[in-house]
Amino acid sequence: MYQTDPPLPAKETLPTMYDLPSEDPEEPGLPDQFHLLQPQLLTETFRPPVYPIEEIFTARDLNLYYDSRHPLWHKRPDWFAVVGVPYLYENGDLRLSYVVWQEAINPYIVVELLSPGTEKEDLGQTLRDVEKPPSKWEVYEKILRIPYYAIFDRYKSEFRMFQLTGDRYVETLQETTLSNSRFWIPGLELGLGVWEGKYQNVQRLWLRWYDRNGNWMLIPAEEERQKAEQERQKAEQERQRTERLIAQLRSLGVEPDLD
Repeated sequence: MYQTDPPLPAKETLPTMYDLPSEDPEEPGLPDQFHLLQPQLLTETFRPPVYPIEEIFTARDLNLYYDSRHPLWHKRPDWFAVVGVPYLYENGDLRLSYVVWQEAINPYIVVELLSPGTEKEDLGQTLRDVEKPPSKWEVYEKILRIPYYAIFDRYKSEFRMFQLTGDRYVETLQETTLSNSRFWIPGLELGLGVWEGKYQNVQRLWLRWYDRNGNWMLIPAEEERQKAEQERQKAEQERQRTERLIAQLRSLGVEPDLD
């Protein structure tokens, strides 16, 4: 395509998510059950109060296209979140992929769940073949400059957090004892930590978001139970108030009309 003056916008000259493949037939295997449940828990508890819900997008195992010069190059993070972007693509469609040159906003945090086959790449321990695309680490750190990169190893029970400082990731959290492993992110007014509990009937260690008071963000089922308990307590308080009023009236010789 010939250069124009002024240059045409990227949405007219570069491929969009409708033009790019959303699946890779050569991608090895499908996510296991943990790789399905853990991202789901992250999404259900990711509600940063500084952004309206319609400006929050989260994704699991979705193609992330990052280089307009090589439009087919992509990564598939286990989970990532973008803030300040419409939940729907151009406020109208569910995303097939996330194409950074179309969206104009990069992810704010990415989470990788370590597997034996991906551990070295996720930790930036692989050497790049110049004839192949860069590793995940290089894409997150050097190209997209994603502010926060979290890694969770369920096999070793390790949670590690890396924060972009200058031009490289600096590890800010590394603990092998996970009972109090938490990391606060001021820009989101949310923290990410390790929670031991039952989710989808599975008792184990999970990554989960928490609020400024240190309380774990509730999933919808917990919110429903909390609401039901509050309503039960309110009804019980009303019953007790009514009984006290009846007792007061009877002490005054007045028989209340209970009908």
